[in-house]
Amino acid sequence: MELKRVVVTGLGAVTPVGNTPEETWENLVAGKSGAAPITLFDASKFKTQFACEVKGLNMNDYIDRKEARKMDRYTQLALVAATQAVADSKIDAEGVDKDRVGVIFGVGIGGIKTFEDEVKYYGLHEADGPKFNPFFIPKMIADIASGQISIKYGFHGPNYTTTSACASSTNALADAFNVIRLGKASAIVAGGAEAAICACGVGGFNAMHALSTRNDDPEHASRPFSASRDGFIMGEGAGCLILEELEHAKARGAKIYAEMVGEGMSADAHHITASHPEGLGAILVMKNALEDAGLKPEDIDYINVHGTSTHVGDISEAKAIKEVFGESAYKLNISSTKSMTGHLLGAAGAVEAMATVLAVKNDIVPPTINHVEGDNDEELDYNLNFTFNKAQKREVRAAISNTFGFGGHNACVVFKKYAE
Repeated sequence: MELKRVVVTGLGAVTPVGNTPEETWENLVAGKSGAAPITLFDASKFKTQFACEVKGLNMNDYIDRKEARKMDRYTQLALVAATQAVADSKIDAEGVDKDRVGVIFGVGIGGIKTFEDEVKYYGLHEADGPKFNPFFIPKMIADIASGQISIKYGFHGPNYTTTSACASSTNALADAFNVIRLGKASAIVAGGAEAAICACGVGGFNAMHALSTRNDDPEHASRPFSASRDGFIMGEGAGCLILEELEHAKARGAKIYAEMVGEGMSADAHHITASHPEGLGAILVMKNALEDAGLKPEDIDYINVHGTSTHVGDISEAKAIKEVFGESAYKLNISSTKSMTGHLLGAAGAVEAMATVLAVKNDIVPPTINHVEGDNDEELDYNLNFTFNKAQKREVRAAISNTFGFGGHNACVVFKKYAE
């Protein structure tokens, strides 16, 4: 069976550094931080009092006010990104067979704020018995974003959610890619969303000592590959890519951003939260992705790394890159856009894949910000090009995006310039 070719024909994003793909990309290239004091709840008594929130977004521009009240914030963000991507690609245009358009959306946690609110305000503390909102379950469940997107557009194709912690939306992209190249759909609205900046989310990650506590300097707190890093910064948002079978896209005159050519998946099988110290799972996932794409290490020009700004994670990923790419590792550009967006958890993979696609399209690598001279970790090889502080122009023929999740879940996707 000959596999179909898959291309990217639409983008959507709402992130801590921009409420559209264009604004997000512009600010990533400019090295703008999205970190600031938390406004979504009173964090004054928490160890971490800042995060990377979505700012200035009017949900009513995208979602009816009455309908929005029936949705958790993560679903609202998913709908915004999907609405942008569908409009960009025109995959909902008259003549498109909606039975062959699906939705695969990832989320790491789901409606955690809805759960928090229901238990705190409505449910278990009522004197005369529990009284829950009838929309509690539909707002909270992890699969509802993909359902809401398909309902909005009448897309009848494959529809489900991937949940693999911080690898969730990269797994969504990988699944969408495979569904299309096997001929089971013509296009998939693929991506991920997350909105966990709430008391439970921040408090839970604080209890694990996973978050930075640099409350006096939020903008410079996310500093991947710097010795002074002290944890990741919680982010929220959504990213969406329209993946489409090439001939279907050409037949309807769709614009093409890039071609998706491979995916990889693996497990660390090591620890519930920490990556393998030698990067064994990361090595395997990148090797798998390159093999699937039919590319050699020297064909890759850029890696959008997982790079969360944690000690073990940054070191293990850098080791993995050296192992997989050998001498070619020193010719790569490596960057962590989490230094600007924070960690969007289940949405991270989709937003970072979008950045990877635009790096391929525009021949620009966004930076890893917040590194200062001399702030070097003796366990890291600084001969690698981490693209510190300033975007770099270079030819980007092909690029990969890594995401790794709690539980040892690893996923990687590969994009290259589209050519006939």
